[in-house]
Amino acid sequence: MSLTALTATELLAGYRDGTISPVEATEAVLARIAELDPQLNAFCLVTADEALSRARESADRWRRGEPCGLLDGVPVSIKDILLTRGHPTRRGSRTVSPDGPWPDDSPAAARLREHGAVMVGKTTTPEFGWKGVTDSPLTGVSRNPWDLSLTPGGSSGGAAAAVAAGLAPLAVGTDGGGSVRIPAAFTGTFTLKPTYGRVPHHPASPFGTLAHVGPITWTVADAALMLDVLTGPDGRDWSALPPPATPFAEVRPPDDLGGLRVAYSPTLGYASVEPEVAALVTAAVGVFAELGAKVEQVDPGFDDPVHDFEALWFAGAAKVVEPLSPARRAELDPGLREVIEEGARLSALDYLEATATRVRLGRIMGTFHEEYDLLLTPTLPITAFEAGREAPQGARARWTGWTPFTYPFNMTQQPAASVPCGFTAAGLPVGLQVVGPRHADALVLSTCAAYERANPWHAHRPPVGPT
Repeated sequence: MSLTALTATELLAGYRDGTISPVEATEAVLARIAELDPQLNAFCLVTADEALSRARESADRWRRGEPCGLLDGVPVSIKDILLTRGHPTRRGSRTVSPDGPWPDDSPAAARLREHGAVMVGKTTTPEFGWKGVTDSPLTGVSRNPWDLSLTPGGSSGGAAAAVAAGLAPLAVGTDGGGSVRIPAAFTGTFTLKPTYGRVPHHPASPFGTLAHVGPITWTVADAALMLDVLTGPDGRDWSALPPPATPFAEVRPPDDLGGLRVAYSPTLGYASVEPEVAALVTAAVGVFAELGAKVEQVDPGFDDPVHDFEALWFAGAAKVVEPLSPARRAELDPGLREVIEEGARLSALDYLEATATRVRLGRIMGTFHEEYDLLLTPTLPITAFEAGREAPQGARARWTGWTPFTYPFNMTQQPAASVPCGFTAAGLPVGLQVVGPRHADALVLSTCAAYERANPWHAHRPPVGPT
């Protein structure tokens, strides 16, 4: 098997027993990036020399039996929304100058460095992460390794495409309305949007407390291990939660799901879902029942909060570009300019009304989870569509029109995972969303791991990717 097809957990096992060197793994990943990224456009920056230097340092530590952290020598990519010391973070925008010195790491980048991870580059994002697909005036169109004519989703589309294609086993993404779950569903990868504050974030997102940071990986075990690194404390984020008492990597999947109360909502009461997607998600829910969970089909009981979400999101977009002159604004993605104009027209009362909706949704879901441990839904109602478009042909123009299952749980700040649950007749991946109560990240991970063990997806690799 190619080194680029190995998970982080498998690489670390090889480092321990000496059968794999961090240098070999990093060289293999960099070669795969050179081979495939011209087709995928998953990276906006590749840091090959720095990566090889860090890999050699890691190899020396492993030879001495003194690894410096949980991910020593594992290749990782970081979305170009998050600061990385010594490298520009342009956020997909021509309005951000690449000039240095770029002295700061985001909390995620800092913790990864401390644990010896090898950063191989920065992954693409739409401009300022504003939409659910990945293309921008700065970096162009990113593509899906299952079908290069299709989008990988977004806004962490480059990150998910990189993991799916074997361009590093670990990726860090951000999620303000579905931005790790959307591309995970479109690329057949695993992700968890953790409870808000579980992963420290700095500088604060202009989209406020909608924005989460999370891992995109090939397996649940890799995501759990990566979360143990990312949740390390950072005093720059005043809203960060303390690290969990028990490391996520030590949370084991239960032998069965007996006693687990699971709600299944096929539509959340308001969404339309493609028949093939609905069938695959329903079959995946059946696996939970086969494992012993008590599954009941029920909606959580709220209307589509899209207009209130858009008020919060569009206001955040307007805040992002507030310092820009009219001439610089003319360089922005045309769709982003439209959203900014809408956001600028919102009043403080509009924003407060949207915030009140968040409070109401939080109360509804808090009460809902007193009866149900988990909520299962499709991650998305559709499969990947044409790259370079904000929405599929014939759909509502804005990206929020085709992501009805993701943004509500940014508003409520709950942990929500996307688990691969099968493929359509056209060979495109579909995702199952697993939502837990706030702070129940370990429950979501352990349940996803039980599903993964019963229904492993790892044997299915995209045609543009490792063998």
